Amino acid sequence: MRDASFDLLVVGGLTPDVVVVGPRPEPVGRVETSVEAIRLEIGSSSAIVACGAARLGLRTAFVGVVGDDPLGRFMLDALDARGIDVSGCRVDPTLPTGASVNLGRGPDRAILTASGATDRLRASDIPRELFTSARHLHVGSTYLQPALLPDLPDLLAEARAAGLTSSFDCDHDPSGSWDGGIDALLREVDIFLVNLEAARRISGRTAYPAAASELVRRAVDGRQSGRPFTLAVKQGAAGAIAMRGAWEYEVAESGALTVDVVDTAGAGDSFDAGFLCGFLAGWPLRETLDLAVACGSLSVTGIGGTASQPTLDQARAALAAAGR
Repeated sequence: MRDASFDLLVVGGLTPDVVVVGPRPEPVGRVETSVEAIRLEIGSSSAIVACGAARLGLRTAFVGVVGDDPLGRFMLDALDARGIDVSGCRVDPTLPTGASVNLGRGPDRAILTASGATDRLRASDIPRELFTSARHLHVGSTYLQPALLPDLPDLLAEARAAGLTSSFDCDHDPSGSWDGGIDALLREVDIFLVNLEAARRISGRTAYPAAASELVRRAVDGRQSGRPFTLAVKQGAAGAIAMRGAWEYEVAESGALTVDVVDTAGAGDSFDAGFLCGFLAGWPLRETLDLAVACGSLSVTGIGGTASQPTLDQARAALAAAGR
């Protein structure tokens, strides 16, 4: 791996979560409903990935857009407090910072989101000097970045030319089209991190093996000859499966750890952080996947996306306790 100031450069949304702790309230008329607590937490998939990576020991930088307001300052300060370089973030004084309100926890959860400045991130916002000082570029929630998405394939190609490896996680597509130029991104990246539902929707295949095979085929078609591609499919409580290779593929599976589930918010993002940590360390695919699954599993034991993200030693200890 090349020498660089940062192991990981994360690009994407930068929004806080207003978390309502307790049973999901059902507003009725003008009745005021009491809840256990209301907390302001780090939100957005990309920011949670960055926090998880920093917690694991990766030197991490972040690029996103916030408004010039208290929520924007909260996010920048919170990432900075975790050792994440936010000097490349842009503050837009004309727009408010985006935010989400999370009502309830677990499967009975509703999320209300205002995008604000979050979806105004452009390829031109990313300082190119970071390409010379980072080892890997990760882009989160690409479906939620309409200003970035058209130029993202070229940005990934530019990063590769500068010597970076790259990854992306498309997350949920609120439009329901499940297109968004995914094929062009697959041909450019080294790693595609995706949950099972998105894999099914994008590929048009219901069964996991067929969905994964279709995504791999799309990634390889038109790709630079012999350049390896890695696909990691997240399956929640069922664990995850990964494929890596060029012409022939190695396949690995890893089951989720048994933990007390408190809040599943950000579990997939913590998985991404673990997978990127193992990848950048040069670990074998199975060990990389085990670390990712451990990070995702442990993250659900606390409220919010970042409160229970493990250190590398904690993740290894959990895996050892599970006999892995």
